[in-house]
Amino acid sequence: MDVRITPARLSGQVVPPPSKSQSHRLLIAAALACGKSVIKNVAFSQDTEATLRCINALGAKWECGNGELSVCGCGGKGTDGPLPSFDCGESGSTLRFMIPISLAVSGGGTFTGGGRLLERPLGPYADLFQEKGVSFELSANALTVKGRLEAGTYRLPGNVSSQFFTGLLFALPLLGGRSEILSTTEIESSAYIDMTLDALSCAGVDVEATRGETAGFVVPGVPYRPFARTVEADWSQAAFWYAANCLGSTLDIGGLNFRSSQGDRAVSDFAAALSRPGDIDIDLSGCPDLAPPLSVMAAVRNGNTRFYNAARLRLKESDRLYAISKMLSALGVRISEGADSLTVTGAQSLRGCTIDGYGDHRIVMAAAIAATRADGPVTILGAEAVKKSYPDFFADYKKLGGITDVI
Repeated sequence: MDVRITPARLSGQVVPPPSKSQSHRLLIAAALACGKSVIKNVAFSQDTEATLRCINALGAKWECGNGELSVCGCGGKGTDGPLPSFDCGESGSTLRFMIPISLAVSGGGTFTGGGRLLERPLGPYADLFQEKGVSFELSANALTVKGRLEAGTYRLPGNVSSQFFTGLLFALPLLGGRSEILSTTEIESSAYIDMTLDALSCAGVDVEATRGETAGFVVPGVPYRPFARTVEADWSQAAFWYAANCLGSTLDIGGLNFRSSQGDRAVSDFAAALSRPGDIDIDLSGCPDLAPPLSVMAAVRNGNTRFYNAARLRLKESDRLYAISKMLSALGVRISEGADSLTVTGAQSLRGCTIDGYGDHRIVMAAAIAATRADGPVTILGAEAVKKSYPDFFADYKKLGGITDVI
């Protein structure tokens, strides 16, 4: 689906969708409990649906009604028979979370996915599992893991993705004994681990955490308990509406928890900083998903904005550093792309153009927000990518006064 946007400023009230990151974690914690958990305000994006498929494959059951989702957990125990198959769609979170969980529950499984999913880094697991005697076989079309994890000490690098830590944090309580996870480097995106610890705590699993250069987590071997929880609004999606305001729209963004453990709440402070003139450096190591909306804010400000510690963005649904560079260049903005950085020189105005969405939901949404400030129509190719995380994005965009046509 390609969408042509006629420039118009947005106005009105918008509530971002439920947090995808928190939904993944709460659903998995509920799936590992023995009994029925109730989770309210779950968004059915493609990524969340991938996690729901995978918890079914584990042996958990779920049903939806009256605005809430009920999960009957498997109690951390798999069923007899062949190894389960897990279709992870294009969700990197689902894949990395479920790999160690499958080993703890079912002795492994086969994982498939679409897009660039199986191209995304899995090396920390491959290295760790070789040490633990677990089979790890990755082909072009599938990953198969076989073996059983045992309580003990696990070492992971912290500078690749916090998702590897989350996967182990979910799996280790099921092993029946005390375990420890040690980071061999300083952990990036630690706020995502905080979200995991919060979900575990909801299910009665209290992890002892130490932070710093020698971060570690002591994980008890205890059963998961059922719970009830409401998913918060998603700060990473709210970031696009913050960007719209930076570009001249007047939106009232509601429903957000300013004390949330979501690291992307930092967009509130970043937006304030980017509204002021002058050169600025922004470290993306703790909030890489904010790069697309922040880059759009940077595109129209008076000054240079340098985003750094961003190498992981090359391994998302697209090579996001490249995709952002091409998007802003098409809009007439000067941008310099480094190996792990972008430097944006703000422009007086943005020009109408055609932008490739690169099959990446966050690039499509960033381009749609940039279009509100363009001097002519902006056409976005592959706009259906928003279904991955924010299926109602263009419906909300139109309600707020955006002018869109499917072409």
